[in-house]
Amino acid sequence: MFEIRVITDPADTDRVTTTLSAAFNTGPARQCPTRDGQRTRLYVTADHRPDPEPFPLPEAAYALAPSILSEMRWVTNTLATAECFTGLERSYYLRKAALLDRIALMDEPAPPFGDATEAAEAAAVFLLDTDRAHLAGHLVERVDKDPRGYVRQQYAQQARCGCDDHSDGVCLIHPNVDH
Repeated sequence: MFEIRVITDPADTDRVTTTLSAAFNTGPARQCPTRDGQRTRLYVTADHRPDPEPFPLPEAAYALAPSILSEMRWVTNTLATAECFTGLERSYYLRKAALLDRIALMDEPAPPFGDATEAAEAAAVFLLDTDRAHLAGHLVERVDKDPRGYVRQQYAQQARCGCDDHSDGVCLIHPNVDH
């Protein structure tokens, strides 16, 4: 842990603290006027960001996933029952991207990769674009390099049984109500 002191124009304090928090894990910024009262001194306690965990391997991410046919049924049924021009919930896009990723994995033992890989990549980028505003700045570059890894990470985080806790939304393990 270390302390950073910055002397800046008062109008730039927000920009400076935002930039520092994007680069480091920071505490709240303490502000004091300089002796001449024209500028602001910022004191920020900071620490290096830990290296992010690697994206899960497909086997781990999809260990609890329903069968591919079951997921196809859920994805197509959700889309078929939605009204035209209706935005669907994030869980739909996550499950669709995971489904396409799983299909592409069966098609990818060696190059050349086919249409399944392109479809999986496109669905992963779409999910990433919908989540981008909520991602920390230091993670954006990492997930841009591996959007399908991001899908696996997000799917693994949500792939737990939520049947008893309806606040979590649809259960990814038991997509059918009568399991």
